[in-house]
Amino acid sequence: MLTPSSGLPLPISLADAEQQHASLTRFLNKTHAAICVLRGAAQVLDYCNPAFERLFSGQPLPPGRPLADVFPGAVAPELVAALDEVYRTGVSFLGVEQELALAPAAELLAHPRYFTFSFDAYQEHGHIVGVSFFAYDVTDAVLARRQNDALQAEALAAAQRQAQERATFHQVFEQTPAAICLLREPLHRIEYVNPAYQRLFPGRELTGRSLVDAVPEAAAQGYVALLDQVYRTGNMYFGAEMPLVLAPPGGGPPTTAYFTFTYQAFQENGQTAGLSVLAYDVTEQVLARAQMEALRLEGNRTSQQQLRTSTDLDTFIYVASHDLRTPIGNIEGLLAALRDELPAEALQAGAVEPLLARMQRSVERFKLTIAQLTDVALLQRAHTQPAETVDLAALVEDLRLDLVPDLATAGAELTVTVAACPHVSFAPQNLRSIVYNLLSNALKYRHPARPPVVELRCRSTSGTVVLEQDNGLGLTEDQQGQLFGLFQRLHDHVAGTGIGLYMVKRLVENAGGTIAVQSQIGEGSTFTVSLPGNA
Repeated sequence: MLTPSSGLPLPISLADAEQQHASLTRFLNKTHAAICVLRGAAQVLDYCNPAFERLFSGQPLPPGRPLADVFPGAVAPELVAALDEVYRTGVSFLGVEQELALAPAAELLAHPRYFTFSFDAYQEHGHIVGVSFFAYDVTDAVLARRQNDALQAEALAAAQRQAQERATFHQVFEQTPAAICLLREPLHRIEYVNPAYQRLFPGRELTGRSLVDAVPEAAAQGYVALLDQVYRTGNMYFGAEMPLVLAPPGGGPPTTAYFTFTYQAFQENGQTAGLSVLAYDVTEQVLARAQMEALRLEGNRTSQQQLRTSTDLDTFIYVASHDLRTPIGNIEGLLAALRDELPAEALQAGAVEPLLARMQRSVERFKLTIAQLTDVALLQRAHTQPAETVDLAALVEDLRLDLVPDLATAGAELTVTVAACPHVSFAPQNLRSIVYNLLSNALKYRHPARPPVVELRCRSTSGTVVLEQDNGLGLTEDQQGQLFGLFQRLHDHVAGTGIGLYMVKRLVENAGGTIAVQSQIGEGSTFTVSLPGNA
């Protein structure tokens, strides 16, 4: 939940969180997007929704198995390599209208299937732990576009007529970095522009005016003539890295920007009704490539440092140019899916609603929610991990080494006294997560007026009691009651999802233990973790 002014998360109740979780689960079960979460370097299936099962196997997929085992002989080596690269580097991989062999054999014999998809790494405690797979089946759109270039515009127009019923999709266009404009009639009257398009022409009134009146430089540089051609012929126009000289508001020297864009006609009642403009500002990439070419022509800088810089720039430009194609395919896939879902009577609605642009914000919020829910879903797997005899001192020392940069940055003093319980019977990874969360929180929520002093100690009773004490910000009684709730954020000055202590509590209680907090505002907090049994 976000505040309108600050954009920061507000605490929500556990009931609200559970309701949101249930709503999102229902959405995932109904959405046409195929979603899969792979965990670990072995690409083990952690979660997949029904759409993924229908598209890629036709039957339920068992979690806990590597992707290559689920689809033996069908996973292309380049697909595995891309997943490995995302897991290793954290850099997302985007595939646009690519043919994938993850489908029933009978379907593959009939015709190939095409997908627009993304592989995105997700992290826990600052480390990459898996890859999410988000895909749309765009086969119909690919085949249809090959037969009729105007299908994209028709799908866009049909989807726009349903914007009143699908108002949430407005968020897509409103949040996308692509500049989007809808034009009507032969004079190209501007019906809608998204914020990215408006930012290209600050201070100008665009909506309701013809493009020639609103952006005269577009006419002077030949872009209106291109629009006339597309309107007249119905053929899509694609421009790559084309320059546009813009007049700044209030005078001053003009500036040149470069855009990759499409002009696409859309129809109503069998007639061309207008044009859609989808553009990406690629000025940085063009200038970077030009700079690289100039450096290459100089030929007198051969140091290893320049070679590394040039290689990095090459990689950046390749990735950036690859990314430019992805949003077009994604939007096309979304619009095609929307059109397929709408009933016949809805397709006959007459008003074009410019609120389609909410779709992107929904997608971004959806990705964030999936990342958060993935962390929560890991608790189920953690619950099944067997207990082992853990050397507590060695585990804490390992964590201390991981936290050395944070301890140095905070100027913190960490005292560890765990000789009283040298061995603990617990799942090692779970115990590590518990102690790490407590220590890292003590550093994150330190008091600004003094260096943090953190103490970790333990005592052995009928089980093991681990205590973490700090001199940080402290908590009120009300905050202590909310502390272990799902998605609870009690302080907004540091980044977080509000699930760390919730996971700690679940890990402790799943093992039959308890966790409690004693705190005084402005003085600090003490967390007491009681674990059953002794090693």
